[in-house]
Parts: sequence; structure tokens; C-alpha cells
Amino acid sequence: MAHTSDETLTVLVYSDDRNTREQVTLALGRRPAADLPEVDVLECATVPAVLRALEKGGVDLCVLDGEAVPAGGLGVARQVKDEIYGCPPVLVLIGRPQDAWLAAWSRAEAAISHPVDPVALAEAAGTLLRARVAKRTPAHR
Repeated sequence: MAHTSDETLTVLVYSDDRNTREQVTLALGRRPAADLPEVDVLECATVPAVLRALEKGGVDLCVLDGEAVPAGGLGVARQVKDEIYGCPPVLVLIGRPQDAWLAAWSRAEAAISHPVDPVALAEAAGTLLRARVAKRTPAHR
């Protein structure tokens, strides 16, 4: 599917840790997959900033740090799934693979473990963004 060159996708990255936000941004790169438009990263260090951005709209994917303090990304994921109409897909970063059950509880569509594996993050983000783009693009028949 061809995309217009001016189309971009917005990825919200939430973590209280600047290094984690930077790792996610670097892993996403300009585009997480060749078949997707370029991404703009919107970094948020606090939950109020996340909620304001989501209420404003235009976010295509949320990457939430499950290890963030004081509010972890898993709880934030569950909150935005409950409170934000048409909430974009959520990818959570979990501390350990054993925490996958928490990701399911949070209603996140995907989870990867800390430390950020750039390949795993780009693959997961690409899958979720493709689904998001497909939903908003009329099917070509």
C-alpha cells in the first residue's frame, strides 16, 4: 500500500526516564518498517502529559514504560483504555518476561521486555501501526 509522502504517524512515548524515551525513539527510527510512513515521536515524562496528548487526538501508538515512577506504564495503559475514546494501540515495556500477565491485565496490545531490544520494539510497533493505518485507510478493491 502506498503512502503519501506528507503522511506521518505519531508515536507517544511515556517514561519518567529520559534514557528510556531516547532508547525507544532510536529503536523506532524515522520509520519502524519500510512499508510505513515516517513517525513523529511525542515524548511524555508525566501521566498528565500523556492524558492531554491522547485527549487532543492524533496519536497512532502509545509506548508506555511499565517501570516508570511514580505511575507505571501498565497502570497508565489500563487507565487510557478505560478513559480515552478510540484509544490508540498500546505497547508496554515490561521489567521481566514473567510480567507478561500484567501486560494482559493492562489491556496493552503488545509487550516487550526491558532493556529495549530495538529489533523487537520496531517489529511490535510496526505490527500495531500497520493495523492502525489499515483501520483508517479505505480498502482498495
